[in-house]
Amino acid sequence: MKHNLTCRQSLASAFQALSDEAVKAGWSEGDVALALAELAEERVIEITAKVIMEGSIHPQLVAAGGRNS
Repeated sequence: MKHNLTCRQSLASAFQALSDEAVKAGWSEGDVALALAELAEERVIEITAKVIMEGSIHPQLVAAGGRNS
């Protein structure tokens, strides 16, 4: 969990900057938030599929029920 928190903290400013840029480009905050959530979900699915194909499951994914939180 601490490793995940550290990762989140290191990504937070870049994530906020990306969101801010999309809003400045004219997208609503709601649309941006939804798009980012959907992109994140797609990435989790891609990584999960890769893990399944490789035949090993990362312990953090198992502990989080397949989701990083």
